[in-house]
Amino acid sequence: MGIFDAVKICFVKYTEFSDRSSRSEFWLFTLFTVIASLLTAFIPPVDTIVGLVLLVPSLSVSVRRLHDVNRSGWWLLIELTVIGIFLVLYWCCKKGDEGENRFGQKPLA
Repeated sequence: MGIFDAVKICFVKYTEFSDRSSRSEFWLFTLFTVIASLLTAFIPPVDTIVGLVLLVPSLSVSVRRLHDVNRSGWWLLIELTVIGIFLVLYWCCKKGDEGENRFGQKPLA
């Protein structure tokens, strides 16, 4: 999967919070959001628009990524604590469950 495939999938599935996302989909979309944020950081009206456009797809792919390691999307709220940031980061780096789990089939790479 390339970065453009990941971005396309994340924008198509931006309202889907019940499926699973692969590590490559999550990290490539995260890379895209970081690049987009850096490119627009010094253009005040554009940076706000870009941030708002990327907000829901970012939340969606994050929830789906947690689903891939058999965690509820509600675990994202733990990022509000310092230790929680590292826990969610670990889960996002962790290999997903093999086969089907309670959130669906294993995502394609």
